[in-house]
Amino acid sequence: MATVDPTCMVVKALVLLDSDGKRIVVKYYTPEWSTVAQQAAFEKSLFNKTCKTNSRGEAEVILFDDLVVVYKTLGDLTFYVTGSQSENELVLHGVLQAFYESVSLLLRGAVEKKTALENLDQVLLVMDDIVDNGEEACRAHSINAIEALC
Repeated sequence: MATVDPTCMVVKALVLLDSDGKRIVVKYYTPEWSTVAQQAAFEKSLFNKTCKTNSRGEAEVILFDDLVVVYKTLGDLTFYVTGSQSENELVLHGVLQAFYESVSLLLRGAVEKKTALENLDQVLLVMDDIVDNGEEACRAHSINAIEALC
């Protein structure tokens, strides 16, 4: 794994789950969840912690397993961005907004499980464009790149 500049904000994971807590797409940027079993356990416990809250339309911030988690639910999808406890919640919120807005633009406003799965390759490109090896990319660049895809 490449060395990350300590002055850069580090995202530990981008996670997109459906309304049942099942994985749609995820990207892990740190070795904490190196096996599929560890990832599945993390996703399940994260979903169980957040499924009873009402984050519809607004982002929520929680501390979970020594992580800052910013998440937002829309329709049958929940978008998550995780970082260490020392990360700035506002910056993580900016990453979440870029993630959500980019996927929304890509799916032409039909942000739901079916369309996300049909466009999975492009959703992965969005995630790669927003976060590069755990470092936040330029938000405006991400939005412009997605608009070019549409």
